[in-house]
This record gives sequence, C-alpha cells and structure tokens, in this order.
Amino acid sequence: MDEVEFARQLRRRQTDAESWLWGYLRDRRFLGLKFRRQVPCGIYVLDFYCHELQLAVELDGGQHLESARDAERDAWLVGQGGRVVRFWNHDVLLRTDVVLEALRLMVETGAG
Repeated sequence: MDEVEFARQLRRRQTDAESWLWGYLRDRRFLGLKFRRQVPCGIYVLDFYCHELQLAVELDGGQHLESARDAERDAWLVGQGGRVVRFWNHDVLLRTDVVLEALRLMVETGAG
C-alpha cells in the first residue's frame, strides 16, 4: 500500500470514529451534557468539547505523528482549567463500551 492510500484509510477511520462518537454526544444524548464538535479554543480546534465540565474529547488516528503538538495543546487546556481525554479511533469504533465507560468516569469525576 502506498503512502497516499495509507493516509486515505487513516482519514476514513478518523471520520468514521468522529461521526460515531458525535452520534452519542450530540443533542445532550450523553448524560444530559452539551458537547460541541470542532470547537475553536485559543489557537486550537478541539474535536469535541463540553463547556459545562471544561472537558475536551480528542481522537487520534492509527499513527501518532503529532504527539508533541498534542501534549502542548493538552498542557494549555489544563492550564486554562480544562481536562482532556484522548481515544484512538480504532478503540472508538471497536471498543465502544470501554470508550463510553471512560467518558462516563471523566464526567462523574468532573461533575462535583
């Protein structure tokens, strides 16, 4: 498989994972909380964000080329009083129960 096809497959999985997760988060479907998709925050754009809990949900592809930028963004968000939970696209699509349970725990520990 060439590099272009590999990149296309990664993007397709990311789009599928984002769409699937958005199906659970939109319209207050997840524990009654309001999440927004593709939210500008400072100089960053967050995959999903819940303003009530200052909780960012980020998705990563099958290869991780931007770990330094992710760490910088996460540190900035934490410095602003926010929290970040990060999932691999593969887990979002194939380990649904684990992803939703992790999100539930983040919400419960931030809802105090």
